[in-house]
Amino acid sequence: MTLPTLLVTRPRAQCADWLARLAALGVPAAALPLIEILPARDAAPVRAAWAGLAAAELAVFVSPNAVAQFFAHAPAGAAWPARTLAACVGPGSAQALAAHGVPPAQIVQPAADAAGLDSEHLWERLAPRRAWRGARVLLLRGDGGREWLAERLAEAGAQVSAVAVYHRAGPRLGAAEQALLAGALAHPARVAWLFSSAEAVGHLREPLAGRPPAGQRAIATHPRIADAARAAGFAPVVLARPDPQAVAGALKALLTESPAL
Repeated sequence: MTLPTLLVTRPRAQCADWLARLAALGVPAAALPLIEILPARDAAPVRAAWAGLAAAELAVFVSPNAVAQFFAHAPAGAAWPARTLAACVGPGSAQALAAHGVPPAQIVQPAADAAGLDSEHLWERLAPRRAWRGARVLLLRGDGGREWLAERLAEAGAQVSAVAVYHRAGPRLGAAEQALLAGALAHPARVAWLFSSAEAVGHLREPLAGRPPAGQRAIATHPRIADAARAAGFAPVVLARPDPQAVAGALKALLTESPAL
């Protein structure tokens, strides 16, 4: 079976690791970052979050980007507080937290066999962890985002403070990346798309110019992202956990669902 080139649309800083891990699995892939991650527009709240970190019972990181941008403002010599849990929804974020010195025992993430890597499955691990009434929680994210977990924590009585540690922008593609995009749109049989964000799907509206992307196949890492891809005209779309090995398996499954092109 000849595999198409998998277009990795994750933020630029995450693409190299994904390409290396996919290559080790025999999956041809290329980076086409459809979201740019930029530092927070206002760094003062990020510094204030660091100043108050030891008083927080929990810090929730929405992505590896949140980890990188938050620790970019760490005071010199700062160590992770012994009483503060660090929560995240995926193994990439957990690995980044560990790399920044957060003890593994203080990292909370969805169970290894969880059906999905999202806020719902993270809450399954957090809810029984302690009584949350009165607990101080930092939600470290981009400028805006899903409120589901914050709402559950607030309902449980926690005091949740959202801090924008980075902001997202549209893609800034170089000449080679623009050529890759043009080739993908012109020759759909040669590629498949990997979407880890509905926002990335949305950033294709301009190059698609409102035309349905005929013949474009996609892998999505969450049902909401899959819905966005299907709404944009991608078909077929299959789901996979945000893990290279799972994505490699999904790519093979995707080919069995694709009509002859």
